[in-house]
Amino acid sequence: MSLLAYPITPLIAVDRGSGTPLHQQVYEAYRGAILRGDLQPGQKIPSSRELASEIQVSRFPVLHAYAQLLAEGYFESHVGSGTFISTALPEQMTLSKPAGGELDAEFSKNRPVSRRTALYPRFSRDLHLRGWGAFGLHQPAFDQFPFQIWSSLVARHSRNPNASAIHNINPLGSERFRDEICAYLRTARAVKCDPAQIMVVSGSQQALDITTRVLLNPGDSVLVEEPGYTRVVLASAGCRLKPVPVDHEGMDISYAARRYRGAKAAFVTPSHQFPLGSTMSATRRLNLLNWAQSNGAWIIEDDYDSEYRFDARPIASLQGLDVNARVIYIGTFSKMLFPSLRIGYIVIPPDLVKHFAAVRFAMDIFPPYLYQEVLADFMAQGHFGRHIRKMRQLYGSRRTTLIDCLRAEFGDRIELHGAAAGMHVTITLPDGLDDREMAARAAQQRLWLWPLSPHYMLEKGRSGFVLGFGSTSAEQIPAAVKRMRSVFPD
Repeated sequence: MSLLAYPITPLIAVDRGSGTPLHQQVYEAYRGAILRGDLQPGQKIPSSRELASEIQVSRFPVLHAYAQLLAEGYFESHVGSGTFISTALPEQMTLSKPAGGELDAEFSKNRPVSRRTALYPRFSRDLHLRGWGAFGLHQPAFDQFPFQIWSSLVARHSRNPNASAIHNINPLGSERFRDEICAYLRTARAVKCDPAQIMVVSGSQQALDITTRVLLNPGDSVLVEEPGYTRVVLASAGCRLKPVPVDHEGMDISYAARRYRGAKAAFVTPSHQFPLGSTMSATRRLNLLNWAQSNGAWIIEDDYDSEYRFDARPIASLQGLDVNARVIYIGTFSKMLFPSLRIGYIVIPPDLVKHFAAVRFAMDIFPPYLYQEVLADFMAQGHFGRHIRKMRQLYGSRRTTLIDCLRAEFGDRIELHGAAAGMHVTITLPDGLDDREMAARAAQQRLWLWPLSPHYMLEKGRSGFVLGFGSTSAEQIPAAVKRMRSVFPD
């Protein structure tokens, strides 16, 4: 914590009717806050004049309390800087029981939570999610991002915000930003849309959550890719998930039509299936659209990283083929820019916009505006397009290097999938190998192998790894692949 942090007045309740002198009340309030850990070493405290004004007492009892705290070593003074919580306090004096610790048994009774919480898996940071570097998934090349341009746009909008950006409660988001998204999607993804159909969200997870709230009821059946992802949001809404096998042509909707009846929606990643990386064929796309129209069902299309295609031009969106407004299209800027930006979007059929807006308003009213304004300028001034072109070349080089190294090191022991696009390559392993156990061992060598088997719903899923290459340079990849070889059995 910075010693020059601006002081925040602590909560001090002064009781003028108490027999305890005012200076003693101030002293005890500070001492108790320090011992509980509420005030941390190095934290700046208000001046005696500021505190006296805040708690509405004369300055003398505050001066008396400060003098006692300084004498006892709870405070320390820096000439010209102010007064701070002492950094020389013994550690055990400022340790308090964590707020998230176990409650005593007498307090842990009758603390019910909703049945819905049981539908969420327990949150844990698996080893392969913790690290940064070789094979880390969803990790862009941050060192190649034009942060100087970005920071200048952030500074400009922070210094001179317009009124609409400060006070705008449109649940769809910034109109300027939606105009830019619309122009980009029409051009690069062949999406049929108007700005009025676009809703800005904080990533694809929120997009799916809102979509689920609008379109699906508890107990509804939803077709999902097998293997696949993003099942937690659907399952937590009480939907019944129906796994549909994926092959080199994508989801096989004919399998679903034979096996499942009455599904209300299908969740697909047709341009670059996650995790296997296949592209849905034209025939499968048309069959899926026909299935949705015939059954009065919805298609939720997640187009998460279709910008990066290396062996051919980017594939047009499924939504662009839809003539019956059955597709809800979801996209994100996380893979193209950086994940912590947390900005995505939904393209909504026109007749559903009012329903999506109502749900969004009830959830969080509207999305934060600062980064929308920044990103609108970033796109309008051409920086976004230039960055995508640059990254396509860079990731193409890294992908080629990774594929060549994997083939040279492992030969036919592994099978490669989805190498034509995206920021990851998937490999499948021979039968009998445990990808989770291997990933745990690899993490000890700072190799972040993402296991494939957890993406299967059915018991017998294939073992393998989803290998990201976005954050690893072409020069570092050969050595990383050789290290990965050490976690494979001889």
